[in-house]
Amino acid sequence: MNERTCIVTRERAEPDDLIRFVAGPDSVVVPDLKRNLPGRGCWVTGDRLHVDRAVSRNAFARALKADVVVPSDLGEMVDRLLARSALGTLGLARKAGAVALGAAKVEAAVRSGKAVLVLHAAEASEDGVRKITQARRAVERAGGPAISAYKLFSEIELGLALGGTNVIHAAVLASEAGKAAMKRMVALNRYRGGTPDERATLAAVADDENAAEDTE
Repeated sequence: MNERTCIVTRERAEPDDLIRFVAGPDSVVVPDLKRNLPGRGCWVTGDRLHVDRAVSRNAFARALKADVVVPSDLGEMVDRLLARSALGTLGLARKAGAVALGAAKVEAAVRSGKAVLVLHAAEASEDGVRKITQARRAVERAGGPAISAYKLFSEIELGLALGGTNVIHAAVLASEAGKAAMKRMVALNRYRGGTPDERATLAAVADDENAAEDTE
């Protein structure tokens, strides 16, 4: 009942796998990441490729049944908004005590089963990443959960979000705040073309927020 149809592929999917767009009061198409903006909406598969295709194919005007203005950088705009949302929830998770910082603490959180997600700064060294990767694989071989790891942000971006300096490695820990941050990271990684099993991960941490009505 909650499935929506992508205006590019015409395939139906769960709202968590799509991005909603609406036309603002000035007729400019804007992303509605929280799915709560008023008016007629349309949905696009949640990755950069499909958003860019929707722009190039003029799919928004047809789906919204209106003369709309589509920003040429809409794909980049969505990326910025997803990144901002992900970093915001990461900061909230840190305040809630649901983030471990530093290679040693991250490795310990992984091996103890407390970590649900690992983040490496873009500048992370291969050696530092390798040790944590070994820990993740050891947990999985022992029958524990598969813990995804992403490189989504720079050291500066992570530091600003987490209130620290030299933030190279971080682990998001199991908790409500941690799950909220995890959901945003998975969505951003998928938008940028990531390949972990995003659908299953999102389903595991899906919240109870009500999706907007499908108006197609």
